[in-house]
Amino acid sequence: MSKMSTDRTRLALNGPTMGTRWSALFFAEPGFNKGGVQAALQAAVDEVDVQMSIWQPDSDLMRLNAAPVGDWVAVPTHLLHVLRLGLEIGRASGGAFDIGMGDAVTAWGFGPKAAAPANIRAAMAAKRSPAHEVLEIDGAHVRKAQPIALDLNGIAKGYGVDRLAETLCDHGIGNALVGIDGEIRTLGLRPDGEAWTIAVEAPDAERRTPHSILALEDAAVATSGDYRHWVEVQGRRLSHTMDPKHGAPLIASPASVTVAARSCAEADAWATALMVLGPDRGAALARRSGLDALFLLRDDGGSVRGVGVGRLFSEEPAALVSAGGT
Repeated sequence: MSKMSTDRTRLALNGPTMGTRWSALFFAEPGFNKGGVQAALQAAVDEVDVQMSIWQPDSDLMRLNAAPVGDWVAVPTHLLHVLRLGLEIGRASGGAFDIGMGDAVTAWGFGPKAAAPANIRAAMAAKRSPAHEVLEIDGAHVRKAQPIALDLNGIAKGYGVDRLAETLCDHGIGNALVGIDGEIRTLGLRPDGEAWTIAVEAPDAERRTPHSILALEDAAVATSGDYRHWVEVQGRRLSHTMDPKHGAPLIASPASVTVAARSCAEADAWATALMVLGPDRGAALARRSGLDALFLLRDDGGSVRGVGVGRLFSEEPAALVSAGGT
């Protein structure tokens, strides 16, 4: 493989978005003006947030949520794309990924309001249909066939990462590493011609340590886990990932699921779906769907073992490239 020129300046840009920060790492010719790219990247993620946030009451998503059942609502391009993809993965996962869990997300305190017992009881008692059976899309218009509260937290960050990547490409930057929180996408290769190295985090709430290392070229990776965002109920930590069947956080789930895919939005949504399905049904679906996925499972003693599916993650945990060198 031919090596790219290493006579370039390393640029690491970042900014606020969705309650966390976005980042972009790339190498440019000396004297490159980063100001325009920084502004364009910030504008790209701001646009995603304005369209898809449940924290902004005037976002396009909240406008759709507030619309009467049966009314056709015009939605902007990026939101429309994410809604279509969310419904597609919801259907393919048998409803394990469901963008219609907004009432449960809010009730349990993972939205802009504190957890409310009455709302929790209502969310758990609700007779719900998955979003892919409720939401209708016709061109650039969307309508709800029955009451539903949409939430895109399981896909919007991933899509934001994709928008960062697309923005860099629009500025002629074809080799880069971009991310929001733990969702990552790589473009091309590093200046030395090698793949970008990405750490899969160990599921540890107390510290950030790598479990394994991936080498990626033109790919995206996302992780859903139970160790970063949770609520505590009667002394028990409950994951922010919702169980669509019960309108409540998952009670038994893998410690984390990591998925690699073409786009970060796809990886993000599938990581959530496989988290909901668990290691047995999730791994079976991943194999049928041709997904690359890594399930990290805790045993009763607190040790973690990996179950890998697909070309990237070997079926044998020993075949994973360990960050510890073992």
